[in-house]
Amino acid sequence: MARLIRTEKEVEGHYTEQWVVVDEDAAIDQWPPGPREVAGRPAQRIDGHVRARGQATYTADLALPGMLHAAVLRSPHARARVNRLDLGRAREAPGVRGVIGPEDCHVLTREPGFHGAPVAAVAADSFQAAREALELIDVEWEELEPLLDPDLAVRRGSLLDDEEARRYERGDADKGFAEADVVVEAEYRTQTVLHNAMETHQSVCRWEGDTLEVYTSTQWIWGVRDSISGQVGLPPDRVRVVCNFMGGGFGAKNGPGDYTYIAIALAGETGQAVRCALSRREENLASGNRNSTIQRLRAGARSDGTLTALEGDFVNAVGWAGWSPSTYGPMEMLYACENVRTVTHGAKLNTPPNAAFRAPGFVEGTFGLECLLDELAGRLELDPLELRRRNHADSDLVDGRPFSSKNLLECYTRAEPHWARRAEVRARSEGPWRHGIGLASQIWYGGGGPPSYAWVRVGSDGWATVITAMQDIGTGTRTAMAQIAAEELGLPLERVRVELGDSARGPYASISAGSSTTPSMGPAVRAAAADAARQIVEIAAQRYHLEERVLSLRDGKVVSADGGSWPLEEVTGLLEDAQILGKGARGPNPTGMRVLTFGIQVAEAAVDVETGEVRVERIAAIHDVGRVINPLGAQSQVEGGIIQGLGYTLSEERLLDPATGIVLTQTLDAYKLPTIADVPEIVVDLLDIPDEHLTNLGSKGLGEPPIVPTAAAIVNAIRDATGADVRSLPVSREEMLRALAEAREREKLAAAPA
Repeated sequence: MARLIRTEKEVEGHYTEQWVVVDEDAAIDQWPPGPREVAGRPAQRIDGHVRARGQATYTADLALPGMLHAAVLRSPHARARVNRLDLGRAREAPGVRGVIGPEDCHVLTREPGFHGAPVAAVAADSFQAAREALELIDVEWEELEPLLDPDLAVRRGSLLDDEEARRYERGDADKGFAEADVVVEAEYRTQTVLHNAMETHQSVCRWEGDTLEVYTSTQWIWGVRDSISGQVGLPPDRVRVVCNFMGGGFGAKNGPGDYTYIAIALAGETGQAVRCALSRREENLASGNRNSTIQRLRAGARSDGTLTALEGDFVNAVGWAGWSPSTYGPMEMLYACENVRTVTHGAKLNTPPNAAFRAPGFVEGTFGLECLLDELAGRLELDPLELRRRNHADSDLVDGRPFSSKNLLECYTRAEPHWARRAEVRARSEGPWRHGIGLASQIWYGGGGPPSYAWVRVGSDGWATVITAMQDIGTGTRTAMAQIAAEELGLPLERVRVELGDSARGPYASISAGSSTTPSMGPAVRAAAADAARQIVEIAAQRYHLEERVLSLRDGKVVSADGGSWPLEEVTGLLEDAQILGKGARGPNPTGMRVLTFGIQVAEAAVDVETGEVRVERIAAIHDVGRVINPLGAQSQVEGGIIQGLGYTLSEERLLDPATGIVLTQTLDAYKLPTIADVPEIVVDLLDIPDEHLTNLGSKGLGEPPIVPTAAAIVNAIRDATGADVRSLPVSREEMLRALAEAREREKLAAAPA
């Protein structure tokens, strides 16, 4: 029976209330903790061979009949005005089928506010012809002075959407600092970094009758559908969005993007399918970024380590558009401090817009907070792990809610053997190389939420197919959903298929962001599988004249409590061409509770104090993310997050010309991603404790937690090795040498007679 409920949904700290339809029969108990027959066991990706063989069709592989290729004229200036734009010569170029300007598509502009802003576009028979036609567009630029300094933007009031600064305070911060025995303050800066997914942003759009088909590399099929529907004025069901495989997104592919609307406009003008794909250079200009930050932080504590006050002034250098991330989140949420005050500014600049990037805001904010806490521990002469234990929060102080589950203290306990390696690690110091160890805590979201729906179809052959219009962004979602269905149906994994990626061929599914995919979709899949299993048991009970309560599904069989068993296909074979269809919906989150993920990472690093070279040698990651569905896939997620965090800490940085705002790092030879030679030993320890209050699975998300504490743990290890306070990312050799020189100067002053 369908049930209409009003429920609270949280995505990355933003709460909404909404009506959701769920199936009454979907209310099923969680599995007991620990590995099951299929769920909770390591499983290779069910689409692994297809991907490895090159048989998976990504948007980049799509070649529709008569498809045209688009090229985009982008601003060469950070701030400019187009005084004249003549598209005539481009229209007459060989192979050109369509040309559009700002009057033809809302994402094109005559007043570009950043280097790479789209101004006009061409569709031609080949990409080369389209690029050549761009050279024939007559454009007269008026270059204007760009605003590039975040602090200056704040002083001028150039804030995102002209909004006021976000302010938060609980308790009395001034009183808390007055009561502190020790107060530390520091300014931390983080850089702008680029996503650089393997598959660039791109869409192929065409009209099929009165339906607009959009093949795109996206993290949210339904969000793209709704955005396009609203923008072009079509009923949602006349927009079909397809993404069977995608080559990475990391948060930057949550919406349609300008490339999609350009392809739509050109498809409308030409009557043909049009591909608009960003080149690698365009990817590094106009696809989004993790924005840089300036963090001015202060912490006060009593001599026993109890925090009395925390204060943070955060400036997010958002860029021309985007949103201001919750850099303040860790300071407000992580520790049991009664007196907290933050102010956050979203600076609007003449730089490319930001976009979500794997735990946006929390990666940056954790770097500042956790480094500040280590400096505080040093002043207090207190063990950094013990300092964090003493300030553990038993409930959420921001909203006054209990946690649905929290096992951070258990994470700390499991971190102890890694932290106990300190003497051994430091003893490796020899010559110019100094070795040290550091740690950092992690807090993030990951509870997911409704609505999400799934169907499970079982045919007469006893095989099952999971159907839902979700996307697998490369994280192994197909495999996890197959494991959940296989477990509930008592089938081996190889007898479950998963069909996804098409809004016209499956029910609504959630976004793959905010670490929400498995906790949002998994419960719906399990509910659908349980519905199908119930129907199979009912049929078997009628066929064999038994009571339903004595029957269950196990090992591909219908099993009776009295010892009888029948192959599943013997029961389903009765259906011939008929099918069993199970339906499932994701139920509500626990009312009045805060659903969060927690963890800690311990890093070991070595520093050459003569050259400033930094090497990370080992990272142990202990995370509390509820029930783990696929330990093998989960380990891969943690390793990937840490490697991405490694690049963020040591090498990655988008560089601008400081005078003009032109992006200098447009290619992968200039933008330094980590390679396999940079990857340290990574030890993964997932608690695998189901959240008993969260859905029928008890699983939380794992996509983002692994990257959150990595930078802070590495920089704290650098401090342990050298005594140098690194307060700016990335930790280049120049930054390391600066910090070492500053540390030596402090030592001289401390040794000087009073």
